[in-house]
Amino acid sequence: MEAALRTLELTVRGRLDGLLQGNHLGLVPGPGSEPGESRLYVPGDDVRHMDWAATARTTAPHVRETMADRELETWVVVDLSASLDFGTTTCEKRDLAIAALGAVTHLTRGGGNRIGVLVATGEKLVRIPARGGLAHAQGMLRRVASTPRAPEGTRGDLAAAIEQLRRPPRRRGLAVVISDFLGEPDWERALRALSARHELLAVEVLDPRELELPDVGTVVLADPESGRQREVTITPLLAREFSAAAAEHREQVAAALRRCGAAHLILRTDSDWIADVVRFVLARKRAWSGGR
Repeated sequence: MEAALRTLELTVRGRLDGLLQGNHLGLVPGPGSEPGESRLYVPGDDVRHMDWAATARTTAPHVRETMADRELETWVVVDLSASLDFGTTTCEKRDLAIAALGAVTHLTRGGGNRIGVLVATGEKLVRIPARGGLAHAQGMLRRVASTPRAPEGTRGDLAAAIEQLRRPPRRRGLAVVISDFLGEPDWERALRALSARHELLAVEVLDPRELELPDVGTVVLADPESGRQREVTITPLLAREFSAAAAEHREQVAAALRRCGAAHLILRTDSDWIADVVRFVLARKRAWSGGR
């Protein structure tokens, strides 16, 4: 575990550091309180941020960007329920969730920033207080990575974990939810309430076998959160219906996250998650800077 966590830290800081660091406009660009640079107005900009001095000087409408406060407090909800103990390619979804936590941790911990975690397994909820520094970051990741797996048949409760993040109320900051978001989106109300105070980032962790069924004949499918098993024969019709239902569910999740105002990052066990993070961040930065 120690070697894996060290490799994770070197990978994150080697490939992403510099791209995401700076004025906290990396993972989730958003307004802050400190004045930043002035730029040309683009449709959709908040007119309350108009820079009238630059507008008068250049005869073209300008807006004044703002930067987030210097010290950022980040809280992460990590879903490690039984449904994440699954993977059919290079890793399990659980491993990818811990990698996502490592990325957020190492990219937000500098400059006096603090980070805390809520780990939800369905069986218990573990809270690690928000602190700063490398020692805290490494210890926190080690503790999360060593969290015992939930017993088979234990159902996760993501909504309850998100609700716990709101109590007690915390200073404005960044809230990150890492989960596969399987099941009904009963977490939407709690996440929407959280967005009233914090910038939101939702990291959805997927495995390709949850999106489409392979042509392997008769198999036994098991639900790790209920313990139920069912033997099915995968036919072309069943595969199509499964893919359609999975696509519909993914769109329901995406729509719910949009209504909550959360940035949505998708990581898959069969792809380069670092590259996915880079593409996500660059797209967010381009959108925030008006396409520049």
